[in-house]
Amino acid sequence: MKKFFKGATIYLIIFIAILFIVKFYGGAQTEIVKLDVTQLNEMLKANEISYAKIDTENKVTGTLKNGSQFTSNIPGVISDNMGDQIYELIDSGELKLEGETSIQNPWYLEMLPTVFLILILVGFWFVFMQNSQGGGSKVMKFGKSKARLNKQDEGKRITFADVAGLKEEKEEMAELVDFLRNPKKYIDLGARIPKGILMVGPPGTGKTYLTKAVAGEADVPFYSISGSDFVEMFVGVGASRVRDLFKEAKENSPCLIFIDEIDAVGRKRGAGLGGGHDEREQTLNQLLVEMDGFEENQGIILIAATNRPDILDPALLRAGRFDRQVMVGIPDVREREQILEVHSKNKPIGDDVDLEVVAKGTPGFTPADLENLLNEAALLSARRSDKKIRMETVEEAKIKVIAGVEKKSRVISEKERKLTAYHEGGHALLAKLLPDTDPVHQVTIIPRGRAGGFTLQLPREDRSYQTKKSLETELIILLGGRVAEKIILGDVSTGASNDLSRVTKIARSMVVEYAMSDNLSSMSYSTGQEVFLGNDMTSKREYSEQVAADIDREIRGIVDNAFDNAYNLLESNQDKLHAIAKALLEYETLNGEEFDLLLNEGFDKLKEKIDSEKAMKEIERQENLKKAEEEKKKQEELLKENENIDSEEVESDILKKEFTFNDEE
Repeated sequence: MKKFFKGATIYLIIFIAILFIVKFYGGAQTEIVKLDVTQLNEMLKANEISYAKIDTENKVTGTLKNGSQFTSNIPGVISDNMGDQIYELIDSGELKLEGETSIQNPWYLEMLPTVFLILILVGFWFVFMQNSQGGGSKVMKFGKSKARLNKQDEGKRITFADVAGLKEEKEEMAELVDFLRNPKKYIDLGARIPKGILMVGPPGTGKTYLTKAVAGEADVPFYSISGSDFVEMFVGVGASRVRDLFKEAKENSPCLIFIDEIDAVGRKRGAGLGGGHDEREQTLNQLLVEMDGFEENQGIILIAATNRPDILDPALLRAGRFDRQVMVGIPDVREREQILEVHSKNKPIGDDVDLEVVAKGTPGFTPADLENLLNEAALLSARRSDKKIRMETVEEAKIKVIAGVEKKSRVISEKERKLTAYHEGGHALLAKLLPDTDPVHQVTIIPRGRAGGFTLQLPREDRSYQTKKSLETELIILLGGRVAEKIILGDVSTGASNDLSRVTKIARSMVVEYAMSDNLSSMSYSTGQEVFLGNDMTSKREYSEQVAADIDREIRGIVDNAFDNAYNLLESNQDKLHAIAKALLEYETLNGEEFDLLLNEGFDKLKEKIDSEKAMKEIERQENLKKAEEEKKKQEELLKENENIDSEEVESDILKKEFTFNDEE
């Protein structure tokens, strides 16, 4: 509201209000009828004029009997001929003669409107120039910083206690908080607090949230801005905004500045076409100067977040600017359990929900994914009118987060269902037959997202590295769908496009990046650079055409070897593949327990188990309906009892009143 009344807005409102007041109180002008001499003469003869007056300049004004006002000018010659008639009217009092001449206003009064208009224009010009130098008008605020000063209330303040996991990261950031609270302790030892800290990690790992906790703990002014807010279509605007940001921060030091997604403005210089010095590079240069230039920025700590540190300019990452990089990675199983506990505080979690089991079944999930998982579980529970979030709902929400929404309404032909069943059966069977593989969690032919079906494997434990054998096993499993189609149906489909893309990427990485080829030397042939148009045009490949051909040959050999292994395994286990396909066509979805039962004891045992579970669920559903009906009847009986009690109380009150009335009589 205060921003609204800044700048020229208040003056514009006052000016409009004055115009409305003048318009309103000026009143509406009565319509005046202009009469020529002939019409005036006829009106005089017909006695239709109730009042009239004539001045010395022969101008007649007055009122007709119908209430209208009129005016008329009588030329001198005509007035001589009409003199007798006019004088008779004057003598009778019907026409009044006024000998006053028109009043001539003083010259200074006539100039007042012009002077008033000039003053208004000068005032508006003054306000406009003030705004262009940093006032409230958005038109001329291009060079002003868009950073927001965040003031956290005591009730809404985020602290380190609200951040689950990230133990080492919080210890790193705690130094900043301690320095901002007790700077003398560090200055006495000659220590210099880092000028900048770069938060690096995948999306959704909590970089921004951790920075908010630092601001909440330090209790100092906290400016937040996005990297894209610096860059505009006008040249020099980004650099101007950087200057304005640090100028404002100096006035409020000690303080924190947080730049989210700094890679939008901090990319390597010279990466454009021809290495041009564009607007983004001017902004980056100004940022480099402000962070570590001739002027000292005491008490200003810059925190930035990015998930692409590889494309940042080296001058930005050097000591003295971003002195420290804090890696915020994917949480492990213990940290995932802590994060789930934080996000489940305000949710009615059922007694059957084990957060430790959920944490073990969500490897690779970021904190944002875990929050979304519990939110989806709450939405599913609300859709089903459940009072609490059950473990079954959490599992369904997990599949939804991983693979997308289940599309049971999509019409699929029997031929496509059969193809999908054998395709997913090939993936699942190879995952079961190969050693040291992740267990199958679910197999389904129901479309989810962009996939016609999927086979979900969840690792037993968190991994930081993968071996050559594990990558080769992954290639065999990925090719299982294509191989199953070829063996059973004698044809291949486009459904394996995503599998083939992943196979190619993994095989190329094995040869080019990880040096896992037997026929090439232990060298990395990957440049590891971001593909920029300027770099791509000016750089050259660091190996010969012969080596490039050898790389392609090795990649092809790895993929062909995986294909042959998958083909041999599935061909020798066609009976199991048929059993999996039959079960998928019958039940559409199999969980890990049902899948193991199918392969170990056969389809009949699986059918018996599923049918018994369906019967138990139906019995449970009927019991729940019965309980709901009984509860409804109890509620109705209680309502009736309350109504009877109320009616009896009313009757007793009436009787008491009547008895009292009779006693008074």
